[in-house]
Amino acid sequence: MPKNTSIKSVLIIGSGPIIIGQACEFDYSGSQAALSLKDEGISVTIINSNPATIMTDKVIADNVYLLPLTTESIEQILQEQQIDAVLPTMGGQTALNLCINADEQGIWKKYGVKIIGVDIAAIEKTENREAFRQLMVDIGVGVATSKIANSFLEGKEAAQQIGFPLVIRPSYTLGGKGAGFVHKKEEFDAALSRGLQASPTHEVLVEQAVLGWKEYELELLRDNRDNVIIICSIENFDPMGIHTGDSITVAPAMTLSDRCYQEMRNQAIKMMRAIGNFAGGCNVQFSVNPANEEIIAIEINPRVSRSSALASKATGYPIAKIAAKLAIGYNLDEIENQITKTTSAYFEPTLDYVIVKIPRWNFDKFKGANKELGLQMKSVGEVMGIGRTFIEALQKACQSLEIGRAGLGADGRQSRNLDEIMYSLEHPSWDRLFHLYDALSLGVPIESVRKVTKIDRWFLNQIQDVVNLENELRRYSLNNIPEDFFYTLKQKGFSDVQIAFILGNVTEEDVYKRRKELGIRRVYKMVDTCAAEFPAKTPYYYSTYEGENESVVSDKKKILVLGSGPNRIGQGIEFDYSCVHGLLAAKESGFEAIMVNCNPETVSTDFNMADKLYFEPVFWEHVREIIELEQPYGVIVQLGGQTALKMAEKLHEHGIRIIGTSFPDMDIAEDRGRFSDLLKDLDIPYPKYGVAESAEEALEVAHHVGYPVLVRPSYVLGGQGMSIVINDEDLEKAVVSLLKNLPGNRVLIDHFLDRASEAESDSISDGEDVHIVGLMEHIEPAGIHSGDSYAVLPPFDLSDNVIQQMETYTKKIATALNVRGLLNIQFAIKDEKVYVIEANPRASRTVPFIAKAYDVPYINIAAKVMLGVNKLKDFNIVRKPKGFAIKEPVFSYDKFPEVAKELGPEMKSTGEAIRFIPNLQDPYFRHLYKEKSMYLSK
Repeated sequence: MPKNTSIKSVLIIGSGPIIIGQACEFDYSGSQAALSLKDEGISVTIINSNPATIMTDKVIADNVYLLPLTTESIEQILQEQQIDAVLPTMGGQTALNLCINADEQGIWKKYGVKIIGVDIAAIEKTENREAFRQLMVDIGVGVATSKIANSFLEGKEAAQQIGFPLVIRPSYTLGGKGAGFVHKKEEFDAALSRGLQASPTHEVLVEQAVLGWKEYELELLRDNRDNVIIICSIENFDPMGIHTGDSITVAPAMTLSDRCYQEMRNQAIKMMRAIGNFAGGCNVQFSVNPANEEIIAIEINPRVSRSSALASKATGYPIAKIAAKLAIGYNLDEIENQITKTTSAYFEPTLDYVIVKIPRWNFDKFKGANKELGLQMKSVGEVMGIGRTFIEALQKACQSLEIGRAGLGADGRQSRNLDEIMYSLEHPSWDRLFHLYDALSLGVPIESVRKVTKIDRWFLNQIQDVVNLENELRRYSLNNIPEDFFYTLKQKGFSDVQIAFILGNVTEEDVYKRRKELGIRRVYKMVDTCAAEFPAKTPYYYSTYEGENESVVSDKKKILVLGSGPNRIGQGIEFDYSCVHGLLAAKESGFEAIMVNCNPETVSTDFNMADKLYFEPVFWEHVREIIELEQPYGVIVQLGGQTALKMAEKLHEHGIRIIGTSFPDMDIAEDRGRFSDLLKDLDIPYPKYGVAESAEEALEVAHHVGYPVLVRPSYVLGGQGMSIVINDEDLEKAVVSLLKNLPGNRVLIDHFLDRASEAESDSISDGEDVHIVGLMEHIEPAGIHSGDSYAVLPPFDLSDNVIQQMETYTKKIATALNVRGLLNIQFAIKDEKVYVIEANPRASRTVPFIAKAYDVPYINIAAKVMLGVNKLKDFNIVRKPKGFAIKEPVFSYDKFPEVAKELGPEMKSTGEAIRFIPNLQDPYFRHLYKEKSMYLSK
């Protein structure tokens, strides 16, 4: 049937701030759904408290409410806007739970609002563990033996009946919160208590543990006619026992027999039809016994999920966009296929390539954390590699992680400690993939590795092939590698860095030149969803080594935007927001906008956001060859965080134009020592400092500048490796640790301004004028990372004298650094004197916050200034402040209960929310201000 014409306006509920288990994949799905509904002439209103997302930008929705995700906020919106329907399936568990709460309070009924995309009954059946189990039994779908428990006594009885090992799964939670395995009776009581406390309904499922079984996911779409299609099959590289968000995953499924797949497909369709009469997307998870292919259902999520974003990017099929259209009444055969433009959306994608997702962890931020992976998700982001083979995609994903790896091994980071390796294989953590390679390269038999890890032998054989290729490569020198063997190495995903390392005595550049001499070049293939059965129109590409290049280069003037790679603490969704605005600004300015990024969760990697998308690692070899092919007018590095900035030096060395502030000027700001020298020349106060390359030099510097001192490396983001020390012993430990982990990097030692206030400025410069975007004051004192501080816009407790100093220093530094575009400066204030701590001539986490608070598209303006198409005077910047705005950091300490929660110079927050208050008498602000007074009096 055609769309429901009674729906003229829709409310989309967002997911709130980024936390572990609920990240920027919902920014992607919410943004895509909003644009899809707007295409249909429907007015879209969004509620979300996250200022760093493109979803909360006016380019996405007609009305944006940056409010706490509460039923009070929902009611406020319904009083102010005429809303016909609410779509709660695009905001993760947060949106579903809020929808249920509003329904229980009768809010939807009171205002005549329909729930679309799902129904309450479906949510109840899938989130309530006992209801789900009973439904599966009723429809003949296998489930693990289990019992529901609402009390400690019921849980003990269930455990006695089922036997160990067990799984405890709380109801209505996200990211596996409170879930865990219990191997022994002695561990059960504590695990049961955790589970009961984690569930908002004080309910857990005590379930038989199917450890070592294989895990699969299917992504489905269903319309009003009960047509169901499978968008993608996803196989977990890791067996059951590791949360799917922490698992390496592969699409399409690699080791699934056709018989088992067809049975799984039938069961998934049966499950989706059984949970309720609704139209939209669904994610189903199964476990398969590797011995006999027995299938059991794990769970079903009647909403878009982390896997939906992955499946969309893996197949090119825009799940959230189509799901939104299904929710308003369309059927699959009535919707245009976004890829071919000539067929309908009623088809199942076919992949002639492989994708591999690898999670990204930040255990380094949580000292003392339990790093072993299990049922509770701990990763903070993910990357995806696309290749013609599994191993090519795997190597590309490893290169995308930004953890200093040049691929899977062969980069000088290998472990040779067999005891450590075997322990890692049995107790999986972030580095198990690399230890699989290490074990096989040391000669550990594949069967021994399989027994310990329960990973399918097919995957282990693939990694063994990598080891075998390396051993063969060692027989050659660079100049006598056979051309066909060299070609094979590149087809298997080996980077030039890896090949140089294996050969020894040659550089990455030498390898690059040699393969160019041999004519071994990357070509680019289209992600087309239909294995070239129909002509595709989508400009979405990945690289490989084959004959035909499908990326046709236009004669337009091009701008290439480098993305920010995987989400991590210190570099989050705000940089993707910035990249999207960079693309929009380039397109609006008449350029062809090209995006390079490898994060499947983000809006920047939506195939219709840029004129051309290269889903590739933000890794020099890949970026270089895209530039060689496209020959862009210039490259934007200023918007992609430290990921893109790290590439600036290589671009500069190769004579590639950097759009905006030049590399030499950016480098002054990044090199803490040179920057302090600049401040001295400009007569701007800064803490006394010195630079050291050894512990002995560090002690001399500390005695000169005086304790306490702030110890930090140059070229970092998110306060990585920073610490405050008060004596020689602690200083020596801190410096030795830094130099061990960052060899070749100098250590900067500043006198720490104890009990100083902290503030920051964000500005835009066009080389002539400097516009100060906003001045913010932190609630917490200096010494706590700005990303972990509550920040108030405009300042609440700074004198006119202090504000004038901040404005003067901002303009001086912008001019001295020849800034073209954005500049963020951190200040410390003590006794009415302003000191400059650091300056960052790039996008920051605060500019999106300020843009939302003042309702001004600052990143778009900055991008046009960087591109040189506009001067600041061309813009009539009118601020529309809503009183005071507070940036609230959000933490995910619940994932690491064993870690100390004390804040310091190294950032630990995973996301942020925005809160508006009318004045400084607001009770919420008075509470925060009291906290500041307590901090400063310590």
